[in-house]
Amino acid sequence: MKLDVIKLDGGNAGSVELTDEVFGLEPRADLLHRVVRWQRNKAQQGTHKVKTRSETSYSTKKIYRQKGTGGARHGDRNAPIFRKGGIYKGPVPRSHAHDLPKKVRKLGLMHALSAKAKSGNLVVIDIAEADGKTGVLAKQIGALGWKRALIIDGPEVNEGFAAAARNIAGLDVLPSIGANVYDILKRDTLVLTKAGVEALEARLK
Repeated sequence: MKLDVIKLDGGNAGSVELTDEVFGLEPRADLLHRVVRWQRNKAQQGTHKVKTRSETSYSTKKIYRQKGTGGARHGDRNAPIFRKGGIYKGPVPRSHAHDLPKKVRKLGLMHALSAKAKSGNLVVIDIAEADGKTGVLAKQIGALGWKRALIIDGPEVNEGFAAAARNIAGLDVLPSIGANVYDILKRDTLVLTKAGVEALEARLK
């Protein structure tokens, strides 16, 4: 697959050949769903917590005698049946992460890249460099029409470019090692540098 390469100022910078093995697959929604679900579950904190009957602050004294009251038998006020008593089988801190084979994760990333290429929302730029000025970069991004974009660079992101992009709403910048299915699908436009294309192809082949 051949794609035109542009510069940040909108100029032409030649073309690049994208490997069909990585960018030319037929996207599968089931694979993308599995990988996104794995990512989000792994990121979930799992710090939700309720108090059980051993942790509430009532007395443990029996509230009234066992027999002769005409009412039900009860022990202390911490029982789940009472207001402000302990919660039965409520959430406790835990990990929500689950396993996903590496082959599926790799395939999911390839399908996410292919989905952007197929929909025409994949852009390749020559290089992602800036002098750290947010205003200048914001004008360039606006002129290119990128409203919600993810820019993936090579092994390392240019410091000036990262600093300039930091305060632009709807723009994310990642090194190639940080490329992931969730962030790619979350943004409307996927922008790869030539170094990013090389790094992703080397990683996924």
